[in-house]
This record gives sequence, C-alpha cells and structure tokens, in this order.
Amino acid sequence: MTDFLADLNEPQQKAVKAVDGAVLVIAGAGSGKTRVLTYRIAHLLNLGIDPFNILALTFTNKAAKEMKDRIAQLVGGSKAKSLWMGTFHSVFAKILRFEAEKIEYPSNFTIYDADDSKRLLKNIIKEQNLDDKIYNAGAVLSRISNAKNNLISAPEYNEDFEIQTYDAQSRKPKLGMIYSIYQQRLKKAAAMDFDDLLFNTNILLRDHADVLYKYQNKFKYILVDEYQDTNFSQYLIVKKLAANNENICVVGDDAQSIYAFRGANIQNILNFKSDYPEHKIFKLEQNYRSTKNIVNAANSVIANNKDQIKKVVWTDNESGEKIQLFKASSESEEAALIGSRIFELKKNNEFSDKDFAILYRTNYQSRALEEALRKLNIPYKIYGGVSFYQRKEIKDLLAYFRLVLNPSDETSFLRIINFPARGIGNTTLDRLVVAANENNSSIWEVAQKPAAFNVQLNSGIINRLNEFVLMIKSFKARANNHNAFEFGKMVAYQSGIIKFYNEDESPESVTRRENIEELISALKDFSEAPGDVEGENALRTIDVFLEEISLLTDSEPEKTDRDDVNRVSLMTMHAAKGLEFPVVFLAGMEENLFPSHMSLQSRTELEEERRLFYVALTRGMKKVFLSYAETRFRFGEFNFCEHSRFIDEIDEQFINVISGNINKPKDNSWLKESFSESRKQFKPINKISSAPSATQEDSDAGFVLLTAAQLRIDMVVQHQRFGIGKIKTIEGAGENAKASVVFNNFGQKQLLLKYAKLKILS
Repeated sequence: MTDFLADLNEPQQKAVKAVDGAVLVIAGAGSGKTRVLTYRIAHLLNLGIDPFNILALTFTNKAAKEMKDRIAQLVGGSKAKSLWMGTFHSVFAKILRFEAEKIEYPSNFTIYDADDSKRLLKNIIKEQNLDDKIYNAGAVLSRISNAKNNLISAPEYNEDFEIQTYDAQSRKPKLGMIYSIYQQRLKKAAAMDFDDLLFNTNILLRDHADVLYKYQNKFKYILVDEYQDTNFSQYLIVKKLAANNENICVVGDDAQSIYAFRGANIQNILNFKSDYPEHKIFKLEQNYRSTKNIVNAANSVIANNKDQIKKVVWTDNESGEKIQLFKASSESEEAALIGSRIFELKKNNEFSDKDFAILYRTNYQSRALEEALRKLNIPYKIYGGVSFYQRKEIKDLLAYFRLVLNPSDETSFLRIINFPARGIGNTTLDRLVVAANENNSSIWEVAQKPAAFNVQLNSGIINRLNEFVLMIKSFKARANNHNAFEFGKMVAYQSGIIKFYNEDESPESVTRRENIEELISALKDFSEAPGDVEGENALRTIDVFLEEISLLTDSEPEKTDRDDVNRVSLMTMHAAKGLEFPVVFLAGMEENLFPSHMSLQSRTELEEERRLFYVALTRGMKKVFLSYAETRFRFGEFNFCEHSRFIDEIDEQFINVISGNINKPKDNSWLKESFSESRKQFKPINKISSAPSATQEDSDAGFVLLTAAQLRIDMVVQHQRFGIGKIKTIEGAGENAKASVVFNNFGQKQLLLKYAKLKILS
C-alpha cells in the first residue's frame, strides 16, 4: 500500500502521526485542516485501531460525508462505514436512542425542528393569554436555546434570581413559565428539540456513571473539527468522553471563531492547553489558497486581536495583486462598480462567473448588488439566504402594494389579511374562500359584504374585516398621487408592519427590519430617478415600481444544474466560512456596518468582528476588492458613512486605492489623510425611527445642524467629513432644504441640511 502520508507537508505529517494523548492542531486559513483530520483518521485505521473505537465530530453533514468518502478512498469503504462520524447532533441523537430509557424517553422519540418548536411555543403563548408581540415565538425559542446550550434547565432558569430580574426588566417575566410548559409538552409528546439532543446527552453522562464509563471505553480516540465553534454544552460532552483515555485531537483556528451569536465560545480552544496540560500542539501555518499579498494583509489585521494563539501564516504562492480598495458615493454606485469590475474581468477572459464571490455583513445589502448584476446580465446565486425580493418580509409588504392595485389578487389578500395579526383566523378565511368560490366572486368582494354572501360571522370579526377593507381602500385612494417612496413608507407604517418588527429585538426580527428599511431605500432611489423618456418628470408611482420588480424577477433564466454552477456567488461573510473563490469582493466596509454597531460595546465583540473580516479576506485566492459607500440610505434616510477601522489595520504595503472610476489608479495620499482622522461614532440604528432633531448639536467639535435661513451663497463652511468648502446654491425649505457646497478636497456635494452638521467659518 502506498504511503499516503507522503501527500502531507512536514507539520501536517507530525500532526497526523502524534496518535496518543491530547493534540491541538491550530490550522491557519487555507492550510489543509480537513486534510489533516481525514489523514489522521485513515492513519489510525492503518495502525489497526477498530473504526468502532473512533469518534469524529463535525459541524456539518457535508463535511462528515466528504471526509468519510476520502477515508474510504485511502483505506477502504468497509472501515470508513463503521466510523462513528457525523455532526454533534446526529452522533448524540444516535446515542440517546440507544440509552433513551435511562432518561425516561422512548427510543423512537421525535426530533422537533425550529418550525415545530415555534408552532408549539405559539400555542403555549396563546393558551396562557400572553401578548404574542411581547412574547414572540422566535425570540422565546432563542432565549430557551441559549439557556439549554449553557445547560440551564427550566427549574434552574426559574430559580435563578439574575435571570428572573433580567426577564422582568425586559418586560418578559413569564419566560421561565413558558420554558417550563414547553419542556413538559415536549416530554408529553415524546419529543426533543435540537438543543435537547446535547442537553440530554449531558444529563445522561452526568447522572448515569455506567453509561459514561461505557462510552469512555468505547471511544478510545476522539477527533473534533472546528473546535473553536463549540459551545459550552458540546465542550462538556467532549471533555467527559475524553476524560479516561485523553486521546483527543481537536482541529481549528481561533482566528476563525465567528459564531459567538450561536453560542460558540472561543475560550474552549484557547484553554485547551490548561484542560490537557500534557498536550502537544502543532501549527499549520502554510497557506495553499491565497497569494502572498492576501495572506500578509490578513495577518496584519488579525495581529490586532489580543485573545489569540500566536502563529505566522505564510505561503509559497505568487505575490499577486495588492488588495484593491475603492470608495463610492452611495451603495448603488458601489454595487455598479463591483458589477463593472466583474464584467471587465470576464470580458478579458480572466475569469468566469463561478470564480467571483461578493460578501457582505448583513443580508439586506444584497438588494443593490442584485440589481447591479441584473443590469449587466451577470448570473448570480444567493447562498445562505434567498433573493432579496423573495424574502418573507419583503413579499409581505409587496403583497400590500399589489392588493391595493388589484383587490382581486387572492394570493396577496390571503397573505396579509392577518399579518400583522388582527384577529382574523383560519376559520373566517375558510368561510370567505368557500363563499367566494360558490358565488364565483373574489374574496375581496365577499370580505366587503359577508352578509350578502350568507357568510355567518360574529360582529367582532365583521368589524375587523371592515377595518382592513377601509385601510386598503384608503391606501388605494393615495396610490396614484404619491410617489412610490412616500406611498411605500406610509403603507409600511399604517399597516402595522413597522411596529411589528420594532417590538421584537431577536436577531431574526432585526434582520427582517433591516430588509424592510432597504426596500424603503429602494423605493426612494426609484422615486428620485429620472424617467425612461427624455424630459419625463411624471410622478414615479408604486404601480411602475411593481412593474419593474416583476420584470426583474421574471426575466431570470431557467435554473439548470449548469447555471447553478456557473454563477457569481452572493452571501454573508458568515456563510462564506470554509469556502474559497479566485476573486472576492467585500462590500460595505463602513463603520457601524462592519464592524457592526452592535459590536462596539466591548473588546470581545469587536475582536469577533475582526476575526470575521479575517475569514472574509482569506476566502480570496487571487484577487480581493474592498469597497465602501460615503453615503447610505437606511429606511429612506440619508446617512454619511466613514470607512471601516479594519481598512486602517491593513498594512499599507498590501493595499492599493483605486478611484470611483474603477479603471484609473490613484495615489494613496487621500487615504493616509483619511486614516488619520479621528473616528466619529454614529448613533446605532436599532429601530426604524424618525430623523434626529434639527436642533441637535455635536458638542465635541462645534458642528451644528443649520437651517436654510442661517446660510447664504458663497458662505465658507466646514463639514465633519468633507472639510472646508463654499456654498454654491441653497434650495428648498424646512426638512427639504438642501445646499450645494464645493469642497476643497472632495468637489461639489449636495447636502440635506436636516442631516449635515456644519460649522460657519466666514
């Protein structure tokens, strides 16, 4: 048999051959982590270790399958099939089925997914007569999940004074009660949710010494992939199982720990050496993926983190191009520049569509990017999410628009009649649908006069239907005399959608709220754009917007396997972990977007954001482009942006600034000046809200919001970002007042005075 270890470099071979004892393999980006784990298992099998005595834990089924297939190629399929290899949840579900009676469950227990759990929680919340806006099922499930991952049972949750105080301050004092009832109902249904699979494994190993002893002796060799992503529950299971033999090998990279929001604890990998004092450590520092410039740029960024295991990642690959940085005036221009660069690189036959990835911090950023790619007929695919206009919250608001324009649209009617909830249930809807079908009428007609169609409803339901019908009719009366932005914002507020998402601070609702904000921004862009016909100044109304959207979505090519392969990839930076692409674009490199404004409260949170940037940078193989917008609309409001602090942290020898015209290089002088400016902290946009007060002052620098009456043409003013300039024109009044200012270093800019803080110099 050929010596397959010859395929490995020296550090990889050492990590594979160190069979006994505790082994920590720190694998830098692109250093062959999966290969080491795979070859280590194959090596154990070649040494005669029984595959039934090897436990290998991964985080995805895909990773487990790929590793098992590769092991089968190296040592044979029968050995590979007998391995205990899979995700934490799949492996421990298997053990729980074997040992179910020990924890008073049947072996055929049901596993609830997230939707099952939310449905059960909704029923409990309703039964307890609780406000489902305060006790949103998704947010409640997230809270329960977090408790379980920290091994806090329902009784412990209810007895913990700090937890109860926190819930009371959050206006959710009944969370503990819901948790208790939820667990009782799961048990009654002989069901476990995903978190229970790990929670109950810990209970099993804690309370049944015979079971713990059995599996400690069974699993003589334990291997864990992506150890930096383990949570407390997973960590404790592994520690218990390895306590007897301590033949444990964990592979990971502390610099790529980016899932704290899911409960991952970077301290698990940082503390490995104290958990196992006799450990061996191997560092895989040769990067096989990226160019020297990309590797060195990433190293210069991650060096700023305090909590890390020191290593020096290097590569023998070519030097390659420097990281390219460009700024745009807006998110639309940023997207257009990215699309143009992709088009240009394809035109020069350097790359095909599948070679490109556009990564962003939050899902809502995809909207402008998608539109830019469509305009250039560049095929793309959204990974780890759905296309912007296919997202639930976007389709909900669009359904309101469509029903206003066409009340006979049954799909839109059924989608929104009870969203947000207005007390019109399925029984009522069933009666309306039956009556409409029997009378060959639309549901809308029946809803307006249910009695005329012999629909038996109580007075309360009839009143709620009348309120809904009146609301839609009032929207219809205004659809043609307001532009799309004004109309869309009005519907978003008056329908209750804005209020619904503002009342829940769960990560899911925050994301949905941001997507609604982005749709409103799209409506503003559309409303202010010139018409298609030269000289056209007609009002750009919601019906024209919907027509454009339907053309965009309907014109997408048929999806074939080949199309899916050869498309530009769009995804969040989190979703990109573990992937690689010849060309990577990192969009939205702005303070308060990336790093996120929610991460600026502590060093720990900021360091996680920096690790996310490190992960994003190291996805690139040949070329990496960074971009940011000087202005960005959020919920139709104009915000000035500054470049991300992470750009500052890239050593200047590895980065090159290119102008807004992406084909013309520019020197770095403006960048060095910009980098030396003090940072301004903007108020985080946590909720969709009105504009700041026109009298608000920046006490730090003496900049204030001024009215049109306080300014005059040719006045010299200073702006916080653009510097010194002279006023050229002043237009409008009140909230619509604008001033055009010619700045010494940035040229002419149009400023909306209700947002632009200025200092009068002369």
